Amino acid sequence: GPGGMAALAYPDRVGLRRPGDAPRWLLSGGRGASLPPEDGLAGAPLIVATDLDGGGREARIRMAAALSEPELRAVLGDRIRWQRRCHWSRRDRRVMARHQERLGALVLDDRPWTDVPPDAVARAALDGLRDLGLGHCAAPAARRLQARVAFLRAEGADLPDIADTALMEDAETWLLDFLSDCRDASALARFDLLAALRQGLGWERLQVIDRLAPECWVSPAGRRITVDYDGEAPAVAVRLQEVFGLSVHPHIGPKRLALRITLLSPAGRPLQVTTDLPGFWSGAYGEVRKDMRGRYPRHPWPEDPATAAPTLRAKPRNPG
Repeated sequence: GPGGMAALAYPDRVGLRRPGDAPRWLLSGGRGASLPPEDGLAGAPLIVATDLDGGGREARIRMAAALSEPELRAVLGDRIRWQRRCHWSRRDRRVMARHQERLGALVLDDRPWTDVPPDAVARAALDGLRDLGLGHCAAPAARRLQARVAFLRAEGADLPDIADTALMEDAETWLLDFLSDCRDASALARFDLLAALRQGLGWERLQVIDRLAPECWVSPAGRRITVDYDGEAPAVAVRLQEVFGLSVHPHIGPKRLALRITLLSPAGRPLQVTTDLPGFWSGAYGEVRKDMRGRYPRHPWPEDPATAAPTLRAKPRNPG
C-alpha cells in the first residue's frame, strides 16, 4: 500500500506516536513531528511523514501516510535490529538494562535484559558515578586515605593523585572493577571506594603511606588517635593528661613536620594548640595549671608534666 511505498522512499521519516493525547510522533531519523489535532491521521500509531515543514527538533507534518506494523516489517525488515542497551538513567538514578527492537530512533519492542554481563553494568554504573559525583559514596576511611596521600604528595612523595577529579579522569583504571554490583544510587552510595583505592595503590605504596603518614598516632597513654590530614598540618586533639611524660614533640611525614596537637580540658574543650610540647610544658602550662586545678580537682595537674605519668582517668571521689 501507499504507506509501505512511502516507508521505502523515506526510511528515516517513519513516525511512532508518542505517549499522550497530542498528535506527536518520533521519527526514525530522530526528529519530532506533529499534526493538527483535527487531522484524520491524528490517532495513527504509525505514519510516514512524506512532507515536513521547518527544521528544528519538531517539524509540522504537511503530508503523511498511515502505515501498519506488518507493512513496516515487510518493507524495512532488513533495517530493524534487536539491540541490548545497558545505560545509566539520570531521571531514575539507576542502571537500566533493556533488550529493544529498533528501527533507528524508534523502539518497536522493549523487554528487560536479564543476563547483563557485569562489565556492562559496571560501565553504566560509572556513568552514574559521573552523574552523582564521588562525594555521593565517600566513606570517611576513604576520605582519610585521600587526605593522607594528598599530604604526602605536597611533601614531595612520589605517589599517584587520588583526589576525586583525578580518580574520575582515570576511572576505568581505579574504579570500574568495583562497580559491577552497583545498579542504583543507593548501591553507589555503599560502593567501597576504600577497597578501590587500596587495590589501585598496591601493597608497597600502602606500606610507605602507613609509615610516613600513619592513620593514627598513639598517645603516651596508649590510645590510638586518628590524625586529621585535612588542614595545613597533620593534627590531633587529645586530653592534656594523656600526653604527660612526653618530653619530645612528635613529628610526622617525610620532612618530619611537627604534629599539631590541640590539648583538651577534662571536659573536652580546647586549652592550647601547640607544635612544641616541651615549650608549652615550660611556658604556658603554668597558667593553665593554675586555672584548671580549681575547676578539675579530681584530675592531676603535676608541676613537672614532662616527667609525670600519662592518664586517661580522674582520681576516685573521696569516700563519705
